[in-house]
Amino acid sequence: MIQPNPNIHALAQQRTRIKMCGFTREADVLAACSAGADAIGFVLYPPSPRNVSLERAGELASLLAPFVTPVLLFVNERADRIQAACRQVPGALLQFHGDESPEFCEAMSLLTGRPHLKAARIPLSEVQDFDLLEFSKIHHVAQALLLDAHVDGYGGGGKTFNWSLLPPNVNAHLVLSGGLTPANVGDGIRTLRTHGLSLAVDVSSGIESGKGLKDPTKMQQFVQAVRTADNILSS
Repeated sequence: MIQPNPNIHALAQQRTRIKMCGFTREADVLAACSAGADAIGFVLYPPSPRNVSLERAGELASLLAPFVTPVLLFVNERADRIQAACRQVPGALLQFHGDESPEFCEAMSLLTGRPHLKAARIPLSEVQDFDLLEFSKIHHVAQALLLDAHVDGYGGGGKTFNWSLLPPNVNAHLVLSGGLTPANVGDGIRTLRTHGLSLAVDVSSGIESGKGLKDPTKMQQFVQAVRTADNILSS
């Protein structure tokens, strides 16, 4: 019997979804929606320069255009604060970016009724030492795995890892993150488009003029670079 190709969804995919993360200002949220972002991330991790309060996340999320999804980013957070954040931002996805166990992530999804993303923090110089296939198995409940460079401060450091060393047959939806910019996101899409069930991209520092301060022109350029890569791959 012929087994289905695990990458068939990626092969058929025509449009790469775009998440922009680390928003702190109203004007930036509106500009991201106008540029064409599919999801907007709010960092709820106090040590981060992009951190916002739960109340502020709710205010900013209320500005999102229809069909733009809010995402709440947590790092080793308490269950009660995660629940409180979900009350502030209805309909948000959860993103766990720390050392959360599969059991904790699944329990939070069940408790809040929200799907979750789990960040895979991949070493910059020794990608081959990170077992993404095993990681995808233990985090199989996650809606997607976010592939980020392992840096101090849990993301947003503008660093990329070696994409070409990742396994080509990951049984999970993938979100490429870590050091993406308008200049390199097309290469990332071309490299990883068929490595998982689908591929999305996530950008933070690559669309900024300063930490937590988004640049409207860079956001537009990023979206255009993604769409150009999609058009080339679908032609």
